[in-house]
Amino acid sequence: MSDNDGKKTLGVRGGPRSGNVKQSFSHGRTKNVVVETKRKRVVVPKPGAGKSAGSDAQGSKPAQGDPKKRPGGISDSEMERRLKALQAAKAREAGEAEKRAEDERAREEERQRRREEAETKEREEREREDALKAKVEEEARAKRESEEAEKKATAPAQPAPEDVPAPARGGGKPAPAQARKKERPQDERPARGKGKGDDSRRAGKLTLNQALSGGEGGRQKSMAAMKRKQERARQKAMGQNVEREKVVREVQVPEQIVVSELANRMAERVADVVKALMQNDMMVTQNQTIDADIAELIVEEFGHRVQRVSDADVEDVIDAIEDKDEDLKPRPPVITIMGHVDHGKTSLLDAIRDAKVVSGEAGGITQHIGAYQVTTDSGAPLTFLDTPGHAAFTSMRSRGAQVTDIVVLVVAADDAVMPQTIEAINHAKAAEVPMIVAINKVDLPAADPDQVRSDLLRHEVVVEAMSGDVQDVEVSAISGQGLDELLEAIALQAEILELKANPDRAAEGAVIEAKLDVGRGPVATVLVQKGTLRRGDIFVAGEQWGKVRALINDHGDRVNEAGPSVPVEVLGLNGTPEAGDVLNVVETEAQAREIAEYRQEKAKEKRSTAGAGTSLEQLMAKAKEDENVKELPILVKADVQGSAEAIVQAMEKIGNDEVRVRVLHSGVGAITESDIGLAEASGAPVFGFNVRANAPARNSANQKGVEIRYYSVIYDLVDDVKAAASGLLSNEIRERFIGYAEIREVFKVTGVGKVAGCLVTEGIARRSAGVRLLRDDVVIHEGTLKTLKRFKDDVNEVQSGQECGMAFEKYDDIRPGDVIEIFEREEVERKLA
Repeated sequence: MSDNDGKKTLGVRGGPRSGNVKQSFSHGRTKNVVVETKRKRVVVPKPGAGKSAGSDAQGSKPAQGDPKKRPGGISDSEMERRLKALQAAKAREAGEAEKRAEDERAREEERQRRREEAETKEREEREREDALKAKVEEEARAKRESEEAEKKATAPAQPAPEDVPAPARGGGKPAPAQARKKERPQDERPARGKGKGDDSRRAGKLTLNQALSGGEGGRQKSMAAMKRKQERARQKAMGQNVEREKVVREVQVPEQIVVSELANRMAERVADVVKALMQNDMMVTQNQTIDADIAELIVEEFGHRVQRVSDADVEDVIDAIEDKDEDLKPRPPVITIMGHVDHGKTSLLDAIRDAKVVSGEAGGITQHIGAYQVTTDSGAPLTFLDTPGHAAFTSMRSRGAQVTDIVVLVVAADDAVMPQTIEAINHAKAAEVPMIVAINKVDLPAADPDQVRSDLLRHEVVVEAMSGDVQDVEVSAISGQGLDELLEAIALQAEILELKANPDRAAEGAVIEAKLDVGRGPVATVLVQKGTLRRGDIFVAGEQWGKVRALINDHGDRVNEAGPSVPVEVLGLNGTPEAGDVLNVVETEAQAREIAEYRQEKAKEKRSTAGAGTSLEQLMAKAKEDENVKELPILVKADVQGSAEAIVQAMEKIGNDEVRVRVLHSGVGAITESDIGLAEASGAPVFGFNVRANAPARNSANQKGVEIRYYSVIYDLVDDVKAAASGLLSNEIRERFIGYAEIREVFKVTGVGKVAGCLVTEGIARRSAGVRLLRDDVVIHEGTLKTLKRFKDDVNEVQSGQECGMAFEKYDDIRPGDVIEIFEREEVERKLA
């Protein structure tokens, strides 16, 4: 192909002046373009050029002496710099070529040395084997000769065996062909395998000329292949076995595993694993999942050992350590204050702590579980848990009883035993913890401590004053009476229990309460039960995990660690845990995340499969039942997890066969815009308990017409939801009997039909009331009156003892002696109990 492909070259003729080209475009447009033409430089040798070749090579005068053959615009100094740069480049290229040649020679010498060493070693090994073999054969030959000599001595008549040369019987030196084969140099052996003849990778750097000329021979070996080849050569030179032994691995096989992951765990090629599966009649790809049984067969086929594991094994890192007796040290007791609402539990604890927690409670009642640590005058620390007394906080009281050592049952002396008092007694008995009865408000005029003691007898709580084993103390939170005796009773009970724990181990505790705090994120109140919780520890709490960013005690001060029986607030969670979850410290963040993800997955499966095992008939029956059930959907947001749990449990108890409350969503923290969106889609109100909606949520609620209600006392929230659910109930229709009339005679009236002449025997007869016709005390018709007349006049009602005429609407089968029952229906508004 030519340079211009047969086209005419662009010339300068025909233009307005030399050096210009006129370009033509569509629609008659033209454009003058300046064309710069460059002529090809032709070097013509001159006479005497050979004499000046040395000077030309040194880049001096001849190139500079003829300015006509020099490119335009280049000065003498520039030309001299270019020539010097060219000479330097040539010298550098020559040096690199020489260096590459030296490197290649050094590598070749090293290869030759290694080859000679390998040959020498192989030759020595061969000679040693030959000598050993010759020795063995010589011994065997000597033994055979001795045996033959014995045979000759015992049997002289037999002819002597024909002598056979020793080398022919396998002894002595090898045959000439074998010797030649063994003495053959290693370099003369034929190369086996693909590419074994070309044992050298490209030497030196890859230059531009080599890359363009294609002298590399196509695809080259990878660096990993060259390293493997060098490693094999090194092992062979050192006399090691080149063939690697198969590594038998311990392969963990879960319940389900992807084929590629199985190959990775066995360190085998994925193609080999897929081939083995196909040989077992399983047409799978590397991205498909197989079960544990098939994976076990494949692992055993490849010669590895199988270790069956399950998803639940991730929790094995949480070790159940049995503490030794010598590691146990005394710990403070955990005391839970329990009792009925408004019996003075928080006030009693405030009197012990010299604090005023009750003044900050909404409505003067406790609606959260609180954890405090008190140091007595003797210096002994005590940990108190304050539980709510309202009926809705059953789960909180249950949690308090599960983590405690001693239960202090507070009973008001003027109120005696109440429902939540009985519930607290049952919780304490279920947890099998000792109980101390604190009879509060003994300073009131209506106080009757003996009545409290006798009421406790009905619930199998026998106090010491009545020859029992349960301590009872009369106290007053206002005046401080009996507080010292109460602390003394607690200290005595703790001494009897001999409470000990090991502080030098990974921490384990219980989440008493959890909340979502603005600015601090998820915060959990944790009571440490074993070990010591320190800043920086990685832990798992239920479905959440985190790293301890800060520890805050009950006084609001930051601490670096918390030992057994110490309540602290923990910051650093990735989410809000459930109240009652167990906190465990693990070693690594990966373990904590894996355990939390496993628990979340299990909880999700549990929620999704709740009720999934029903049959089609059961689903149809449930749908038919729910047809007539009205639902009140609501959204609940609370300040702490325990309050949200208590509200949800209270909502589940509201309702009957006709109406029920359905909690669409419950959570912790402020009301957000997503909550408003869910409420709008479901037509539900949003209830905030001790929380408020943020600005975007308020604006969204105003635009979408979603109702937001705020509460700080749980009574008000429950009562309002009951009232709203009661509004969904249909009114109850009640019948009220107002009179009876007896038919004396039946008349036929033209245009009206049969008319009954009646005597009102009881009550009153009304025109607008409903009537039933009774014959022999059996109802044979129920309807309304068409006419009610007194003599010839239509009247609205007839009093008892008077006669009247009655005609039924669309019914004429009336006879003398029948009784007419007159009644009225009224609608009564129903309310939920």
